[in-house]
Amino acid sequence: MEPREQAADGEPRRTSHLDAPRRRPAIGKIHRGVPSARCAERAPANVARGFEEFNRGEFFEQHETLEAAWIAETDPVRYLYQGILQVGVGLYHLQRGNLYGAERLMAKGLILLESFRPSCMGVNVDQFIEDAGRCLEAVRQITPDSLSRFDRSLIPRVNFSA
Repeated sequence: MEPREQAADGEPRRTSHLDAPRRRPAIGKIHRGVPSARCAERAPANVARGFEEFNRGEFFEQHETLEAAWIAETDPVRYLYQGILQVGVGLYHLQRGNLYGAERLMAKGLILLESFRPSCMGVNVDQFIEDAGRCLEAVRQITPDSLSRFDRSLIPRVNFSA
């Protein structure tokens, strides 16, 4: 029988594939850091759905949605999707009490988003980076004992035109 992990409150928690390394398809680094001409376009419907899931705090679901879009995309705009999904996965880890995972994934996501400033596909990337950066700094200040007092109003939103 597998040992079950415990949440910050000591209760058993369901584990998911986001908690452990998983096999990823072999995807090359397609022009990472290169601006995309597709930034002038609107977000495709599936990507907009992932942004909406992020804004509802459905971080597991947004990961699944945006990861599928990221894998399928061949344009550098794929790193916009990946950056936002990594911030969301960081927030998922935060919800589950994994402070290390939260900090690590949020920081990685913010780095990917830098080349999409000020906006891309209707997303106000500047605002998202600013808000997510503030959230990340707060995450860096909390401990397992202070996790329950984390100010959830610091969780960023993806402001985009649908």
